[in-house]
This record gives sequence, structure tokens and C-alpha cells, in this order.
Amino acid sequence: MNEPHYHINLFWSDEDGLWIADVPDLHGCMTHGSTRAEAIRNAAEAIEGWIETARDAGFDIPEPRYRPAIYAARDAA
Repeated sequence: MNEPHYHINLFWSDEDGLWIADVPDLHGCMTHGSTRAEAIRNAAEAIEGWIETARDAGFDIPEPRYRPAIYAARDAA
């Protein structure tokens, strides 16, 4: 199977003292980790779980579409 390439936003939360990872294309799909690498690994698992749950419920799986502003500006040029 060709794995979809969903964008993962990764940022540090001072409030939580953790790295936060969210997947904009998959509503509500987010996780965290004490290191960047852990947050990214957890995000990969969260994506798998999100897709599996959506399929089981008969929901559509969105295509990866999110593009950070830096890429959108470059693509528009």
C-alpha cells in the first residue's frame, strides 16, 4: 500500500513541557512526546489509528492537502 504523506505540525508547548504534533488534514488527530522524535513516532501511530477508525466507521479518508504557508507562497510564484 502506498502510504499517504500527511503533514505533521510539530511545536514545543511550554505549558505542557512536551512536543505537540498535530495532523491538520485529519481533524482531531494530535499527540505529543517528550522529544521531537517521540512526538513524530506517536503522530505516525495516531495517523494509522485515525485512518483505521475512520474506515471502520465508513467515513471518507481525506487526501493529504495541507501545505504550510511557506510552501503555498513558493508554489504561487
